[in-house]
Amino acid sequence: MAVRLLSHELSDLCLGKPALRSLSVTSTIAEALEVLKTSDDNFVSVWSCDHKAKTSSGFESAAGFCDNYDDDDCRCVGKVCMVDVICYLCKDENLVSPSVALKEPVSVLLPKIPGLVLHVEPSCSLLKAIDLILEGAQNLVVPIKTKLSNKRKQHQKPSPTVTVHKGREFCWLTQEDVIRFLLSSIGLFSPVPTFSIDTLGIISSEILTIEYHSPASAAIGAISRSLVDQTSVAVVDSEGCLIGEISPFTLACCDETVAAAVKTLSSGDLMAYIDCGGPPEDLVRVVSSRLKERNLNGMLEHFSMSMSCGGFSSSSSDEESMAASPLPRSGRYSRSMSYSARMVRTAEAIVCHPKSSLVAVMIQAISHRVNYVWVIEDDCRLVGIVTFSDMLKVFREHLETIA
Repeated sequence: MAVRLLSHELSDLCLGKPALRSLSVTSTIAEALEVLKTSDDNFVSVWSCDHKAKTSSGFESAAGFCDNYDDDDCRCVGKVCMVDVICYLCKDENLVSPSVALKEPVSVLLPKIPGLVLHVEPSCSLLKAIDLILEGAQNLVVPIKTKLSNKRKQHQKPSPTVTVHKGREFCWLTQEDVIRFLLSSIGLFSPVPTFSIDTLGIISSEILTIEYHSPASAAIGAISRSLVDQTSVAVVDSEGCLIGEISPFTLACCDETVAAAVKTLSSGDLMAYIDCGGPPEDLVRVVSSRLKERNLNGMLEHFSMSMSCGGFSSSSSDEESMAASPLPRSGRYSRSMSYSARMVRTAEAIVCHPKSSLVAVMIQAISHRVNYVWVIEDDCRLVGIVTFSDMLKVFREHLETIA
């Protein structure tokens, strides 16, 4: 059984994975928003190609069919999500005129950190993949083995957001995919999965926090960092007890106008604003009022238009119309109305205790579709965090003994 596990290639993990939706590195942020709001994935891949890719219908794009290409000339250079856009719009100059900011190329959103997204062959071993992830890779771009036939290409409707090169589509693998795969063979690692995370020494004290009453704008840097680290920002009280979190995963389920809330609300109010039910009407009014006070008319117009599409009018004078029920959620869900398509996160933090077993924490993280779990004491005092990367280190060490 152990030998069988080690014999697996990445192509085995790619079974059933959807083809990547993608953008050219020269696309605008506005174009990226359009793709993100209609996607079932939080991220869209960004590709750089030194040639023009043509579909059979003549569509030219860096994200399309590429029958004649060089692998080195056409590569995935990164990924973007709604959180990248939100943090970008939080810059003072972009709040003044968001419509101008959205015309910038999507390349300005890409983090200047090499190796976050790497191309690998389908024959790449599981061990090699784990090593790449532990070295800092977050997404491994893998060609899907099944080739598109010429007949299929001729009849397939061209899609400017699906990357197909030489008849091959691409998918990508994440830390979560590898952890899920290892969980399916968890018995091979016995008794390690039953050990507590404290015993294994994988609780990290390097955490990002912000105080509940502090301005949410003070957390912008931490939000950007947590996105790169695939963690979150803990919201704590004055005694260091965990109250909730400002999670990139939750923000990714919102739309770009959340930037206005980040710049005008406290951290505690922002948690309520981005919760899964949608922003409460009283907080929407607060955001609108503060944007007006600061003469951020460009963002105010963009914000008001988005709220109007969600069924809310900030010009209403009827105080009794401030219902306790939240507004319809703006962004991709208000367009598709398909909450069941993906898990919707709340601002409630996922927690465990130092004595929780490794396998229990793994299941917690996977079931909530996050890459981490907060660790707290019985009095809710925040101790640290456990990440998928920490877990993979344990499994990698154990694999060394059975290799």
